[in-house]
Amino acid sequence: MTATVKYDEVEVGQELPARTYPVQRVDLVKYAGASGDFNPIHWDEPFAKSVGLPDVIAHGMFTMAQGGRYVTDWAGDPGAVVDYGVRFSSMVVVPHDDGTEIEISGVIEDKLDDNRVVVALTARSGGQKVLTRAKATVRLA
Repeated sequence: MTATVKYDEVEVGQELPARTYPVQRVDLVKYAGASGDFNPIHWDEPFAKSVGLPDVIAHGMFTMAQGGRYVTDWAGDPGAVVDYGVRFSSMVVVPHDDGTEIEISGVIEDKLDDNRVVVALTARSGGQKVLTRAKATVRLA
């Protein structure tokens, strides 16, 4: 595959449309199975609360993956992402009944050689910024 977004059609400072990703506890259970991370803070509410958490929390890497999903959805090609990194700044709390949402937006921060751009991401959940220094380098068409 090749990215569907064209390098010549993006500019530094351009804002990418925000997307909202719903998160339910079943998503955390599925992620635990895929990743092998069965820490009970991610699925057992009484345990999570017993260790001082407000409720079950999403895996940090699950949250990071949603940022990666945002970038690959925008670019149109998962293979277009050549570098991606984040820092975790807050927890994604996932209540039992309603779950929660992670809202992700981006801005073109830099245009590099070889049709690459740097996309700076903002990810929020429950009114808190959950990822900081989130950046992806993407090779565009």
